[in-house]
Amino acid sequence: MKILMVLTSHDQLGDTGHKTGFWLDEFVSPYYVFADAGAELTLASPKGGQPPLDPRSDDPQFQTPATDRFKNDAEAQKRLAETYPLSSISVDAFDAVFYPGGHGPLWDLAGDASSIAVIEAMARQGKPIAAVCHGPAALRAAKSPEGRSILKGRKATGFSNSEEEAAGLTGIVPFLIEDTIRQLGGEYAKGNDWESFVVEDGQLITGQNPASSEATAAALVRRLQGASGA
Repeated sequence: MKILMVLTSHDQLGDTGHKTGFWLDEFVSPYYVFADAGAELTLASPKGGQPPLDPRSDDPQFQTPATDRFKNDAEAQKRLAETYPLSSISVDAFDAVFYPGGHGPLWDLAGDASSIAVIEAMARQGKPIAAVCHGPAALRAAKSPEGRSILKGRKATGFSNSEEEAAGLTGIVPFLIEDTIRQLGGEYAKGNDWESFVVEDGQLITGQNPASSEATAAALVRRLQGASGA
């Protein structure tokens, strides 16, 4: 079970002067779900090296058992600091791809050519594509093998309009995940704000918000273990 995790390289929250990046628990909770299931993990980002951490995600109220574990895990920290440039990745080596969120993906992964190529190759090969919270931004420009939006006709979720409004960023982000899924012909589904909610439709596995990180990763593991007969 070989999983590619793709993180953002973008650290600017629009023109606010504030920092953004990936959301800590949306990376570490899936990381440990995968690692504990025996998966072989590869971390990549558009620029390679250390992805930027959204500083808010390191606030005390957002800490979890997984973030605590990560802060005592020198090996995981080293792997995060040394992500591969996404352009160097061969999709053939992996069984699935997973996109953590944080607001960074809205600016880079949504239009990154290497990321789009990864998703489209996964789609052609029939491999699972999973994303949580703002991670589904990476699906925005990706096409299915038939040349349509990969979201067209698919049920999916991601950070809701109401959650973005509660975060105070509706007027700052370049686009809204909920609106974009609908605009691209997808069927947007949601649970309660800030509660775990996961949607599986064909190859796509999507989670709504930070609380959905572990469940989204667990759904991907079940899919891969089922495919392998484990």
